[in-house]
Amino acid sequence: MESSAREPERAAAPARGARWALVENQILTDATRLFAERGFAATTIKDIAEATGLTRSALYHYFSNKEALLGRLVSDLTLAPAAELATLAGLPERSAAERLHAMAFDTALRHATQPERFRVLVNSDGELPPGLAKSYRAGRRRILAEFIAVIEQGVANGELRTDDARTSALGIIGMCTWVAWWYQPQGPGDERETATALADMAIASLSLDGRPAVAQGPARALQLVKQNVAYLEATLAPGPPNSSAGG
Repeated sequence: MESSAREPERAAAPARGARWALVENQILTDATRLFAERGFAATTIKDIAEATGLTRSALYHYFSNKEALLGRLVSDLTLAPAAELATLAGLPERSAAERLHAMAFDTALRHATQPERFRVLVNSDGELPPGLAKSYRAGRRRILAEFIAVIEQGVANGELRTDDARTSALGIIGMCTWVAWWYQPQGPGDERETATALADMAIASLSLDGRPAVAQGPARALQLVKQNVAYLEATLAPGPPNSSAGG
């Protein structure tokens, strides 16, 4: 019943037009900034309305309360990405390595282009209402499951090498999401270059350029970490404007 009651709202959303989407996005941007500065609990709906330049009654046309704003972040940053990753993971015309690259790229790019929203959502984890917390964690589990499944397929057909698909998936997800904390754009298109570099690193960490791994277990994990650090240092090193360091 609850699901069907929400259908008319979803159907009406496209008809609201570009202005509605712009105002809604501005509310989310201002609310995210306030949540980051003051914390979710200390931010009031009045604060958000004032930051956006709306009256509280006008704001209520877009979001009924603060929890609805958090719910939108959960949907946009966890549930929607999980669905997109499932699509990428299931592309039949691509190899497992190509699908993993696309998934890593998508994850890194999302975090590079909306870093503050991701940081706020992570920091608000403990303040999420029970229903939202359940959806948020379910979305994260689904994201992990999609990465694990593609890595296992790659191992099974000889494209990828790892002794522990779950640990490898967590490592790749961590590498691609951490961009929300350190990335600083250097110029137009730099987000995509950075996301591509991280996706390349994800594949390199499991393929070792097609060579069998010399080390196994913890020693192999250390070997992969060293490879990734060296690759990242080379990527971020100063270079000419057209280098992979961006600019």
